[in-house]
Amino acid sequence: MEILAYGVASYERPLLAKVFDRRHDLRCLDVDLDADTAVLADGHEIVSTNVNCRVDADVLRRIADGGTKLVTQRSTGFNNIDLDAAARRGITVMRVAHYSPHSVAEFAWALAQAVNRRIPRAVIRTRDFDFRLDGLLGRDMHGKTVGVVGTGKIGEVFTRIAHGHGCRLVGWDIAENPACRALGMEYVDFPDLLAQSDVVSLHVPLSPDTHHLVDGAALDLMREEALLVNTSRGGLIDSFALVAALRRGLLGGVALDVYEEEEHFFYRDLSDRVVTDDVLARLMTYPNVLVTSHQAFFTREAVDQILGTTVRNVDDYLAGKTTENTLAGPR
Repeated sequence: MEILAYGVASYERPLLAKVFDRRHDLRCLDVDLDADTAVLADGHEIVSTNVNCRVDADVLRRIADGGTKLVTQRSTGFNNIDLDAAARRGITVMRVAHYSPHSVAEFAWALAQAVNRRIPRAVIRTRDFDFRLDGLLGRDMHGKTVGVVGTGKIGEVFTRIAHGHGCRLVGWDIAENPACRALGMEYVDFPDLLAQSDVVSLHVPLSPDTHHLVDGAALDLMREEALLVNTSRGGLIDSFALVAALRRGLLGGVALDVYEEEEHFFYRDLSDRVVTDDVLARLMTYPNVLVTSHQAFFTREAVDQILGTTVRNVDDYLAGKTTENTLAGPR
């Protein structure tokens, strides 16, 4: 059986080949799955996708007609997949329920520190042998209030990091995490968290309830010098409202590893092209904004776990097993 993997990055190819280890034939494509590329899945019972693939009802209909029975996503997030449509089409959907929470949490803290201490700006200057300190003034994290939005596995690790730096901790989630409580976290309403926090870090999944969770009204509640960090999903933040807030000087800094229209840009080299997304281009112009290309997960440990779980998902599907990674199945 040949498995078709969409959106395979150059770094993934040798790693995927290694973890599959000749147990299954693997065909890797660098294009994402969408309405135009769905035809390539014809004859493939198993398809693997990434977060930038558009696995909507039309795509699922097309690949189901071509014989696809399993979509296994190489990520934890799955907001790009229409699970109801998959079930109606008799397609099983699986994902990577867990991988190293340290990878994302550590990167989120690194982003917060980088934008706080103006590290990217300093690096650009020193490369030109400009060693002035003007405009590089940061603040101690010790003693500051850190708001953690979402206190699951990643949010808990982020909380532990902030606790280690002597920060006051406030959190918001639909369910409290006893481990975070034990570190001294106070759970508050979302507006209260925004109003109290010097740093706000987002660690919730994207859903209809959390789409544009940080909108114009939410941004207005934040402290003028607050730092906003997002390593979860781009759609959590209303990008137009964020640009408007930055224009008004409402935030001390913003660090984004995700962007709500990232599927058109991230993981591609666009250095020789004109980027037509005015919002993204505008964000890049602010000296207190740091944008990275959805790389928070990108550690050896996390990648090994993601790809290893993807192989196990294939094996479990072929064995007829339903696991914690199963999101949808035939009705």
